[in-house]
Amino acid sequence: MTHWFHRNPLKATAPVSFNYYGVVTGPAASKICSDLRSSRARLLELFTDVSCNPEMMKTAADSYFSLLQGFINSLDESSQESKLRYIQNFKWTDTLQGQVPSVTEDEAKEVHRSLKTAAGIFKHLKEAHIPKLITPAEKGRDLEARLIEAYIIQCQAEAQEVTIARAIELKHAPGLIAALAFETANFYQKADHTLSSLEPAYSAKWRKYLLLKMCFYTAYAYCYHGQTLLASDKCGEAIRSLQEAEKLYAKAEALCKEYGETKGPGPTVRPSGHLFFRKLGSLVKNTLEKCQRENGFIYFQKVPTDAPQLELKANYGLVEPVPFAFPPASAQWTPEALAAFDLTKRPKDDSAKPKPEEAVKPVKEPDIKPQKDTGCCVS
Repeated sequence: MTHWFHRNPLKATAPVSFNYYGVVTGPAASKICSDLRSSRARLLELFTDVSCNPEMMKTAADSYFSLLQGFINSLDESSQESKLRYIQNFKWTDTLQGQVPSVTEDEAKEVHRSLKTAAGIFKHLKEAHIPKLITPAEKGRDLEARLIEAYIIQCQAEAQEVTIARAIELKHAPGLIAALAFETANFYQKADHTLSSLEPAYSAKWRKYLLLKMCFYTAYAYCYHGQTLLASDKCGEAIRSLQEAEKLYAKAEALCKEYGETKGPGPTVRPSGHLFFRKLGSLVKNTLEKCQRENGFIYFQKVPTDAPQLELKANYGLVEPVPFAFPPASAQWTPEALAAFDLTKRPKDDSAKPKPEEAVKPVKEPDIKPQKDTGCCVS
């Protein structure tokens, strides 16, 4: 899936030592700081480890965030913030303004599950944590509402792509495939609309990806809707539906080229080179020729001027974000451990001397080579 889904660059972060000289006054507090250092380092290592699986990532994330909870929430589970809430600043790069191969069924399920989980994490951050920021997110930055919403919708859309590929492999009814494709195209259209008010210099490449996927899956919807119409002996309408699919597929091909030529954050994926993409072109062509042939010999129906209006609703297979919650605070966070952090002994900031802005090194992402392209099989 690496060269099928567009991804903005991984966020890089400045090192955090968790050294609070003077503030840490006991071994329990010192142990928490030490474990925070090592668990954060382990989590960051996994971001670029190609052998990492979802279970490893969840274990590392839970280990780190359970320790971090003591810096965020009070230990009595009330709505009060921890006294350590503002002791540490974190610095991250911004993804926009900072600097299909064959898979097994289990792998497809893992991709599907991971994307739904990612959507749930973004949704949880948007609703529960971002509103609590001291300084509201600047326009166009990663924590700004438009970008978070776009990430949620894109995760849902990409998870539904796995559902569609599976439905095609299992030869489900064309009506269901058409409905799923139409709903997926709507997701991509909604995500693009969410980003439409951002600066083109930052968002143009991402939006080209969203638009090409919207056209691609709308073409899929018209193609399979045409098959449904033909099965209902509505050959003239089927021809018009297939003609619309042909037009949209050509538009998706043109957008693939534009996407590849557009400068912007993130590596350039190559959707049009995938067999899954190319197979749609052949399917549209062959199905259209079949409809035209049968209309000339059997049906003799007039082809409508206007394309049929797609009002398709999928009965099942639609993706919703998986609810997410941070792990509970680590058992290391006892009242005694918290008391061992004495904020009255924290060194005062020398505000008279402005500190130079530290550069955050970008994450060196692994160069994953695409496997031999045998199509998007998930069986």
